[in-house]
Amino acid sequence: MDHNDYGGLHEDLKLTGDAMKRRDMLKLATGGVGMGALYLFGRADDLQGNDGVAQTCDKIPEETAGPFPGDGSNGPNVLDKAGVVRTDIRPSFAGLSGVAAGVPLTVILQLVDLQNGCKPAPGMAVYVWHCDRAARYSLYDRGATDQNYLRGVQESDANGELSFTTIFPGCYRGRWPHIHFEVFPSLAAATDERKRIATSQLAFPEAACDEVYAVEGYEASARTKRRVSLTRDSVFRDGVARQMATMGGDVASGFTAKLTVAV
Repeated sequence: MDHNDYGGLHEDLKLTGDAMKRRDMLKLATGGVGMGALYLFGRADDLQGNDGVAQTCDKIPEETAGPFPGDGSNGPNVLDKAGVVRTDIRPSFAGLSGVAAGVPLTVILQLVDLQNGCKPAPGMAVYVWHCDRAARYSLYDRGATDQNYLRGVQESDANGELSFTTIFPGCYRGRWPHIHFEVFPSLAAATDERKRIATSQLAFPEAACDEVYAVEGYEASARTKRRVSLTRDSVFRDGVARQMATMGGDVASGFTAKLTVAV
C-alpha cells in the first residue's frame, strides 16, 4: 500500500496504534518550564527567514514516529544493519542498491543537554529518516520496498553537532514537509529503538519548500503542498517554534537545514 493513498498522519496513527504525544502533556510532565536560555546557530548572511520562528533551549517536542520508522518498532529494522552509521544517507546500504535523487540537502543538528545548562551534548546519537522526492518511504512504500535509502545514524561531536547529507524530502497528503528523528543517549544505544530518549520531527520553511518543489521531479509534491499547511498539519499545528529549521543555500548549490535539539 502506498501511504499517499490513505490520508496522512491520522491514518498513520491508526496503523501503528500509537497515540500522539501532544505538547500540552509534555509541559505537564515537565512542569511547563523551559530553561529560558537561547542556544542558536550562528546565522550566515545568506540564511533564509524561518517564518519568524525562534529556536530555543526548551525541550524538543515529542512526536509520533509514524508507521515507517524502520527501527524495528513496526516491521523492518535498519538500526542493527552494518553501515547504518553514515553521513551520506542518499544511497541504500547493507546489500541493497539505489540512490535517492533530489535537490541536495545538508541537515545539521546540534544536541544540547537540558540537565547541564543547555551546553552541547557530545557522544549522543541521532537516527534520521524521511521520504524521497516522490514522497515514498524506503522499505515500506510501493516502488521503494527494495531500498533503505534516506535512513542513517550519526554521533554528536564535541560541540554536540552532527550532520547528514541527503535530499530535500517530498510532500505527501496530510503532512507538511518534514524529517523524522530519534535521539539516543549513545551510539551503542542506537541499535535498539527502546533506548531512544526523544522522538521528534524537523519542519521546513515554506519559502524553501516552494523553491525546491518548482524543480523537475518534485511536481507531485508541489501539487500536494497546495492542499496542506502548518496550521492544519496534525503534528505541527499546535506550534512549530522548536522544530522549524533555519535554512541556507539554494537549489543550485544545495540547501542547509539547521536545528537545535534540546534533550
